[in-house]
This record gives sequence, structure tokens and C-alpha cells, in this order.
Amino acid sequence: MSNIAQILDQQAAENPDGAAICEVIHGRTRTTTFAELAGSASEICEALRGSGIRPGDRILVLHPISAELYAIVLAVFRAGCTVMLLDPAAGFNHIARCCSLCPPAALIGSRKAHLLRLASGALRAIPQKFVIGGWVPGAAVLPMIGTNELSSIEPCADEQPALLTFTSGGTGLPKAAVRTHGFLLAQNKVLARTLELRQGERDLITLPVFVLANIAAGVTTIIPDCDLRYPGRIDTAKVLQQIADEQPRSTACSPAFIQRLATAAVASAVSLSSFQRIYTGGAPVTPELMDLIFRAAPHANVVAVYGSTEAEPIAELPLKELTSDDRANTS
Repeated sequence: MSNIAQILDQQAAENPDGAAICEVIHGRTRTTTFAELAGSASEICEALRGSGIRPGDRILVLHPISAELYAIVLAVFRAGCTVMLLDPAAGFNHIARCCSLCPPAALIGSRKAHLLRLASGALRAIPQKFVIGGWVPGAAVLPMIGTNELSSIEPCADEQPALLTFTSGGTGLPKAAVRTHGFLLAQNKVLARTLELRQGERDLITLPVFVLANIAAGVTTIIPDCDLRYPGRIDTAKVLQQIADEQPRSTACSPAFIQRLATAAVASAVSLSSFQRIYTGGAPVTPELMDLIFRAAPHANVVAVYGSTEAEPIAELPLKELTSDDRANTS
């Protein structure tokens, strides 16, 4: 019996004051330690249990990438429930189809996310609703202040669902992709090896699934100071300043994000010299993009990674291993 939530408790015990997540909130840097993140997840878990949430329930989570998001996700895991994630930007029809395919027992979201209920009958039909970050009508407020007394972790079989995501449904109806507790634990080990995660290092992350691997490895996750919903339109000045301040050693990011960032760095003659490793994937990665990234970050090992909705990573290709045939075949 195992539960993916154990990865956080282990780091909270081994490195309680270590920085788990660094982010910019209203122009100021906020750091959440491993102990604080575990305490918040524990407090939220107990609140869910007290509200009647039971192991095996599906919980729809609508919250931007942040310390709060991972406190919620790990609280849901801790309770033995399944985290259900979908892209609200895909539209109300997509939300309705996903909720019909896999009806959630509860919704946890930010105040802004709860505004979607005004236009979505599928969200209104969810039996229980919770909010993080303030009060909204019809939703119970979940606490974010952590506790020193960690709640119990619900034992889960390796094959028990932990995370449920959906394809876009661009070629038809969306399809559910289920990741079990055993799968996520194994995936974290693979990611730690593939991404060379090292305890105490700092990692700039735009791809949410990789944050769990960072937490398991004791790596500090730096969340970029930008709107990650639109990676191709980020405010590069803010992110470049954040990189200069935080000095991350690695990043795992989307091609659209790193292309915009690298283009701005090259244009302004700013070297992304702190980076030793840059991984990009989730969309096509061209040799030209990898060359651009290396121009911006000349000390980095630039690697294209590939995975699918059901499993990531599957393959990787470093820039230094690109052949002339590779370049010709992808031009």
C-alpha cells in the first residue's frame, strides 16, 4: 500500500525549512517551505474529511499553478481521493463533457474559478464546492494555514487512481487519462533520473506535472512571474529579472515559453548563464529552437523531451546528439 502524498511528508521530515516553492505574489517573492506545504496539505485534507469527502471520491481542482495548487493536490491525494484536472480555457462544452464522463464529488477552486459556475451548469451540479483564497457564495472556505500535527495519509493500492486528466477532444470527445499512485511514484523516479534532479537545487517550472517530481527530490520549484496560460505572450522582462534574482540551475518548460524567453534574452544580450540543464517538450521542438536556446543559455545542456498524455517522459534528445540527418529531416 502506498500514497503519492508520502513524498511531501518525507521531504518535510528531512528538510522542513527547505524552500519547496518560490513564486511572485503581488510583486513580492513568497517562499513556501516543505514543512509549510505539508502542513497546509494536512489542514486541507482534514477539512475535506470533515465535510464528508471519502476515499475514492473524484475532486475537480481549478486553480492556477501556485503553492496553493500543490497544497490542494497533495491534500486530495492524502485523503485517498482522485485529483481531476481539466483545462477551463477549452470552453464550457469541454467542461460539461469531462464532468459527464467522470462526475466529480466536489470542486476546489480559486475565487476566479468559481465565477465559471455562473455560466456552467456542469460546475453548478457538482455536489460540494470549496474555495481557496477568500469567500464566494455557495462554497466552503478551505484553510491554508498549516498545522504542525500532520493528518494521517490514507493507504492506497498501487493501482488506485490518483490523477485524472483529459485530452483536448479536438478530434472528438475528450478522453480520460488515469494515473495511479503506483504510476506517479514510478514516474517521479524516472523524472528524477531523466531531469537529473538534485536535492537543494532550484528549478524553473512551467509544466505542472514536474513539480511533484521536484517535491519528491527536494528540489526548489520556481514558478515564473507570468501568466502561464499564454506562454507565447509572457512578459519576458519580469521572468528574466526573476531568473537573475533566483539563479535556477534547470528548467522544464513548453517550447512556446522558452522560445519567447530565449528570443528576448538574445535580443537584449542577456545570458541565461545560471542554467545547466534546459528541457522542453509538450509540443514540436525544432533544431532551430534548440539552437536559439543554446545561444541564450550557452552553459546549458539543451534537451528535447517527448511524452504523451498517458505517460511522460518517453524519449529525450539532447542538442549535442542532433545529427545532420536529424536537421534535414525536421526542416
